[in-house]
Amino acid sequence: MKNRIWELDALRGGCLLVMVWIHLVYDLVDLFGLVSWRYSPAFEAIRIADGIAFLVLSGLCATLGSRPVRRGLTVLLGALAVTAVTGGIYLLKLADRSIVISFGVLHCLGVCMLLWPLFRKMPAWALGLLGAGLILLGLYLRGIRVDVSWLIPLGLTPPGFATVDYFPLLPNLGYFLLGAVLGRTLYREKTSRFPQIDGTRGPVGALCWCGRHSLWIYLLHQPALCLILLPAVMRS
Repeated sequence: MKNRIWELDALRGGCLLVMVWIHLVYDLVDLFGLVSWRYSPAFEAIRIADGIAFLVLSGLCATLGSRPVRRGLTVLLGALAVTAVTGGIYLLKLADRSIVISFGVLHCLGVCMLLWPLFRKMPAWALGLLGAGLILLGLYLRGIRVDVSWLIPLGLTPPGFATVDYFPLLPNLGYFLLGAVLGRTLYREKTSRFPQIDGTRGPVGALCWCGRHSLWIYLLHQPALCLILLPAVMRS
């Protein structure tokens, strides 16, 4: 998007900060065992809602940009880097197999962006119906186990499958398409709906900055958190 829409950047930045907090809690509780705490239903609800918000925003922004394939390949490259790093951590026996992210939120976002050209000519009502149908199908398939691993991206997992970050295309492609419906309706003119607000200053400006650099922050925040927590880990 040449002309940035500040509220979308701010929303993405806010979702990103919530995700960093979620990962910090995971590091403290599971990865390093510095805190003994049982995840509450409220925490799980926030985690799920934050992931859905990312997907909806991504679908909305796909209707505003002109290079979804290029953007999708960039995000997917970052996702493959995450898979390589987490796989290396497992191979070095620094964590159990659940640390390996084979199809996390970045994988899902990248693939959704690559698939968007197949849907972009559909009218908004058809996108909405298809998105709702994919969500219902994904919810129906949840928990079904199969004896192959190549269906993991679709939401069908083999017995014993466990990972810390899993966003299958079903139902999540549906949320992406519902975001595209919002983009077609709320942002048909491809301009901010709140032009009277300055999105470059103060806390809003900080959120917008995070939103504009979301991929890099996603890739680098976990190593940064580990470095910050390292002194506490060494003392424990």
